[in-house]
Order: sequence, then C-alpha cells, then structure tokens
Amino acid sequence: MAASLHIAGIRKSFGKGDKAVEVLKRIDIEVAPGEFLILVGPSGCGKSTLLNIIAGLEEPTEGELRISGKNVVGIAPAQRDIAMVFQSYALYPTMSVADNIGFALEMRKVPKAQRIKRIAEVAAMLQIEHLLDRRPAQLSGGQRQRVAMGRALARDPQLFLFDEPLSNLDAKLRVEMRAEIKRLHQVSGITSVYVTHDQIEAMTLGSRIAVMKDGVLQQIGTPDEIYNRPANTYVATFIGSPTMNLVHGHVAVAGAQGQFSFASTALPCPCPAQGPAVLGIRPEHVKLQDSGAWRGEVTIVEPTGADTYVVVKTEVGNITVRTAPNTHYQPGNVVGLELSHVHLNWFDASNGSRLSSAS
Repeated sequence: MAASLHIAGIRKSFGKGDKAVEVLKRIDIEVAPGEFLILVGPSGCGKSTLLNIIAGLEEPTEGELRISGKNVVGIAPAQRDIAMVFQSYALYPTMSVADNIGFALEMRKVPKAQRIKRIAEVAAMLQIEHLLDRRPAQLSGGQRQRVAMGRALARDPQLFLFDEPLSNLDAKLRVEMRAEIKRLHQVSGITSVYVTHDQIEAMTLGSRIAVMKDGVLQQIGTPDEIYNRPANTYVATFIGSPTMNLVHGHVAVAGAQGQFSFASTALPCPCPAQGPAVLGIRPEHVKLQDSGAWRGEVTIVEPTGADTYVVVKTEVGNITVRTAPNTHYQPGNVVGLELSHVHLNWFDASNGSRLSSAS
C-alpha cells in the first residue's frame, strides 16, 4: 500500500546564533497515498533541503515528519523504507545493470531466485531487458537514469524521492524521461516527491505542485490551479512559459461592469474593489485586434512551430501574446490588444497576493 506523508511546521536553520540562516520557514504539506508531489522553485529556495529532510539526510530544526503515520524524525535513512533517484545516477561502475538493480535486494539478503525475478520485472517495466549484461559506461544518459530508477523501484519502497533526476539530460531525452517517470508512477502507484526548478517538468508530471521561494511555501495545488489561479504574482510569473503578463494600474470602477485604468488607457472589464491593483493575464488569453482600445507596437515575433509569440510594447511595458503559427504581424506594426474577461487574474498592488476577480 502506498504511503502517506505528513510534513508539519518543518523549519531548518544552518549555523547558530546571529549567524544562523533559516532556509525552511514552517513548511506544512500533506501528501496523500499514491500522490506525485512536485517541489518547484529557483535555486536556493529550500526544495532540496526539504527533500533531504524527508530522506533523513538532514534533520529538521523544528517540526514533525510522518510517513504512513510513523514519526521518522531522528530515524536513519535506511530505516525509512524510501528510495531516492539522484541527478548524478550514482551507479556502481564495475557492476552490470542487473547487479546495480539488484544490489539493494542482495544487501537485504533476498534469496537469489527472488532477486532474479524482481530484476526481470523491473527491467521489463522500464524496457531495459536488453541492457542487463552491460556496465554503466556502455549506456547513454537516459539508459543510466532508467537503471537508477530501476534500482530504486526494485526495493518496492513506501516512498520515491527524485532529486532533479533529468538535469543532466539533453532536451529530447528530458521529454522522453518525463513520460517514462509518469508512466512508472502510474504503473507502480508509489507515493513520490520530485524536486525540480523546471516549471515544465512540474506542470507535466505532478498531481500537485508545491511552489517555493526563499524557504516559504507560496502555493500548493493541482497544475490547473497553480496555472489558472496563482496565489500571488510570484507564482503567476514563475509558472508558465512565456510568463503571465502583469499590468499595474488602478481600479476606477469596481464590479462586473468595472474599469481598470493605467497610463492613458481605461479598460472596461470585471474588476475587484476600487484602488491600486495588478492585472494578470496569460499570453494565450490576449488577442491582437486592429480595433482594440489598448494599443502598442510589435517589437518581437517569435515563431516556435505550433505557436508564435508576439511581444507588444505598450505604455506600461511589454505584453506577450500567443498567436497562431501563421501570424502576419511584423515588428513595427501598431496593434490593439483585447483581453479574455473570463481569464483575468487580480493581485494586491502592495503585497502581490491574489484578489477576488470582481466585487
């Protein structure tokens, strides 16, 4: 049965006294059995430290950590029944693929016949049966990562921990391995926690995403919730590529028939309470309309194949628009912008926190 994970009030500081640096600030997360949780954020946000605390490689300064209801603070990593997949693969170079996969089973004195059967099952699951006799030096990066996952999977752990496992792979292999990890989770059902700084990995892999910044949990939710209803301007701009457009202005008229004013433009749209506010809108929810009241000049046109991104310079900064691949707009064109009123996001101008869409 898959494990649950309870993280309550976890704090972590390095150093003592006035020189102490707090890298985790009261993290609270509940992970349901079988869930795939992504910890995402920039370098230095504390996500890897939190993963190391779950693994037992670091001890928290304060807080509670339970796996399937059992308090594991102070318990050695080997006794937590977890398996970890690292960025660096960490394979034994002198062992064959089969021996690497079965090493943990051998250390647990699992009978040889049972080990051979489990190695075959895992190799079939990861589609590496033809590689069992090879050494790590004879494998590609993607194959090595499959072996590393196989070694972890062979143990049938309560909990899978992934520490940026795809960072060393090229772009094509990362896409392939993302699909492989997702398929592996669907087949195994093992509760998993995955650390990454790549928001595309976060969106495609996780059943829920925890966004972190400076040791603080900013938001936790499904990919849809994180993308469409970000809790603050940090999450709004960190998740999504291209990033969400943010427009600073003033709500002149509140309500469904409201008016948002910025620079020389008064934009009719559903608005929150009167006062300073920040309007957020994703690039796919902005349209280029020659007759639009909000105007700007096209400065950059970026074809990506399936889409084209058009950057429009306005009085309040650049606005990115996602358009069809065959767009006819060119740098220097003056265009109008039209926003989808059902996809507006509103944020507090002083602290960046989310506001209700309209009053």
